[in-house]
Amino acid sequence: MMNRTSRCRLRTAAGLIAAAALATISPARAQPAMQIYDIPAQPLGDALAAAAQRAGVAILAPTPLVAGRRAPALKGQFSPEEAIRQLLSGSGLVLERVGDSYVVKRSGRSEIDPADTDTDIVVTGSRIRGAPVASTLVRLSAESIRNTGQATVADAMRSLPQNFGGGQNPGMGFNVPESSGSDISGGSAINLRGLGADATLTLLNGHRLPYSALSQSIDISAIPLDTVDRIEVVADGASAIYGSDAVAGVVNIVLKRDFDGLRTRARMGASTDGGNFQQQYSVVGGKAWDSGGVLIAYEFARSTQITAADRDYAATKVPGVTLYPALKRHSVVVAAHQEITPDITFSIDGVYGRRWKEATYPLNAAGNLAVSRVENNAQSRSWVIAPSLQARLGSWRLELGGAYGKDRVIIGPDQFIGTRFIDGGEACLCNTGRSVEFSGDGPVFALPGGDARLALGLGWRDNRINRTSPLNPVRAFIGSQDSKFAYGEVNLPIVSPSMALAGIDRLNLSAALRYENYPGLGDVATPKVGLIYSPVSGFTLKASWGKSFRAPTLVQLYQNVSTSIDPPSDYGGTGFPAGSQVLFFNGGNAALKPERATSWSATAVLEPPPIPGLRLEVGLFHTRYQDRIVAPIILFNTALVDPAVADRVTRSPTLPQINAVLAQTDDLTNYTEQPFDPARVVALIDDTYVNAARQTIKGVDFLVDYRTGLGGGTLALTANASLLDSEQLRGAGQPVSVLAGTIFNPPHFRARASATWAKGPLNLAATVNRIGGVDDARFATVTAIPGMTTFDLALRLQPSKGIAKGFDLLLSLENMFNAKPAAVRTIGFTETPYDSTNYSPFGRVVSLTLAKTW
Repeated sequence: MMNRTSRCRLRTAAGLIAAAALATISPARAQPAMQIYDIPAQPLGDALAAAAQRAGVAILAPTPLVAGRRAPALKGQFSPEEAIRQLLSGSGLVLERVGDSYVVKRSGRSEIDPADTDTDIVVTGSRIRGAPVASTLVRLSAESIRNTGQATVADAMRSLPQNFGGGQNPGMGFNVPESSGSDISGGSAINLRGLGADATLTLLNGHRLPYSALSQSIDISAIPLDTVDRIEVVADGASAIYGSDAVAGVVNIVLKRDFDGLRTRARMGASTDGGNFQQQYSVVGGKAWDSGGVLIAYEFARSTQITAADRDYAATKVPGVTLYPALKRHSVVVAAHQEITPDITFSIDGVYGRRWKEATYPLNAAGNLAVSRVENNAQSRSWVIAPSLQARLGSWRLELGGAYGKDRVIIGPDQFIGTRFIDGGEACLCNTGRSVEFSGDGPVFALPGGDARLALGLGWRDNRINRTSPLNPVRAFIGSQDSKFAYGEVNLPIVSPSMALAGIDRLNLSAALRYENYPGLGDVATPKVGLIYSPVSGFTLKASWGKSFRAPTLVQLYQNVSTSIDPPSDYGGTGFPAGSQVLFFNGGNAALKPERATSWSATAVLEPPPIPGLRLEVGLFHTRYQDRIVAPIILFNTALVDPAVADRVTRSPTLPQINAVLAQTDDLTNYTEQPFDPARVVALIDDTYVNAARQTIKGVDFLVDYRTGLGGGTLALTANASLLDSEQLRGAGQPVSVLAGTIFNPPHFRARASATWAKGPLNLAATVNRIGGVDDARFATVTAIPGMTTFDLALRLQPSKGIAKGFDLLLSLENMFNAKPAAVRTIGFTETPYDSTNYSPFGRVVSLTLAKTW
């Protein structure tokens, strides 16, 4: 049921959308701010890339069109459109603005020719090139990430308000529930809306990556920021477009298409309170030619751990505990494309990563590591290779692509009791992912507003996990799941601005349908529809509705069943004969079915012509998630007396029922003082995974982007904020649990806002980050945990002439006022004394980066 606070939040959002709709708007289209350009004469493709970076806009220029053409020198102050037209002068090419992007095409065509459209025009959220997306799209360029002082893809995604810091991420404390987060490998995963990293689909250049560790998450830490062109985020259900895992949305990390030259970069930084000494070194080389190009990048990074002794809020509370692990990694990225014939192009992307994680925890309450400790270390190695073949067939673009990759995480917690070493072994969490897909898109018939376009595709994918455990063979298991799929998507431009109709500037409909077959799990069909309506230029309303699904993870299906023999009193039982026993068992369940969700969103976009360069976007979102897979018992100590879980308890079991439990058990442990006796078993408690929970997520996203001239330079103001409410019903008869705003779950409010001023070689950026507070309701007295506000400053200098030409100097100060996470109550002596899913122990971080383009 929606509480009073939730209703107030949604009324406020609805009021903002209504205010946007009533704003005074004139028919003229808003133009981005003037910029100062100083671009020498050079190949046209390079000149357009320089202009795009300077203006902060997307210029979509097909390689076959610009190849072999040169651009004149450009010097002076221009709008982005004026600058591009100047660069195109004499080339025989013309410019067309499509939404927020600028598209280069041949002269004399009234519409964009799909045959001239490069693959980069495919925007995340649609399979149709050039199609607008009816959901909110957040786009982060690599340059904007760098300008604000961030150094990695993981840093950028952790600061995204729509993303939750739980899931698979470094520094997750032992007090974080497994459903909210864990740190097995030191990798970094994306977790949109807090629905789980396994409910967020992460792509690299549109390709699926192999899963990592046990959580079925995607590790993004192996992708160097220097190889990234942009990151696109659609935080809306997208299973109809992309299949399983896209319940919360999809994130596409797009690599640079062409890079010509050599760039080296070195970065050093550290937390001023101690620990977290960071080193990062990278080299990127590439060569572009008329018919193709290749990019090769290598990056090495390491950081030291943060221990409790480094932080005053943890030193005496949890002595000896590692708050954030030491990390070391090597990363390699290769991206290449080659035109075989004028109509056939071969592309290939490859990523290799190697990482080490080190963390130490005491085995005694005094925190004396010399007396006893466990070294919770991990090593991982991952790689993926994704080839594809693109062909033009008239106006259609066809593509045959695939991906094959592996992710191996080796874990082995070694113990030390004084000087005695206890080998923890080396268990492997080994994942393999394979996929192949054939797709095509192009126009099918003409509509008044342009060509109706269709995308079709079919394919197959397979995921496998092999958990090996030499010292504990009963914990080993192997699982696999494959699927076959087919999909279709249509985009219908009913009305376009060129028609000059009163009351309708643009009207666009879209629809998609996907079918997937999972052997052993069943068939799933997911639809999605979208509407984009602009009554006048500068004001747009967007709406989408669709269904999504997530197949059970391989761990949920195949994890070993563990059974313990316990006294009834451990589960709240009383009145049983002396010596009575209970069998409690948990683990995987091969009978699980896919989780399902229904999502809708409504968005208003305002670009008021009276304020050139301003874009405001407000979006409502709502997802109802059903058949969520959970371990159904929340409180073990009341399982025998809690009526809400009575269906998971079998009382006075028969011998066949007991034997059935033992037959599926891989690991049996006796915690009673008597030998196991079936005649003494008074109850069976089943905590294996089931499709039981329902979850509701709703809220509002706010996006602001404003660019204008100031002091001879360009001022850019950006803001991204998200309001979130979520609740979960774990099973029939159980109470509704509030998730958002409670400890180890997303807060109700997150925001990030930046002001960036650029003039010539100088770029200054100031950023404020706000992570709202949460309530700690784990104990009888609910405690409010204050949120965290941090301020960042970054100064970047990129000289374009003189002896310093080609250098790139970046000085960054993150969390300049050294804000610290609020303390939370701990029970165990290894627990992290703050909410490690939401707040960081880094404190103030100072860094210096020096790069050189040769």
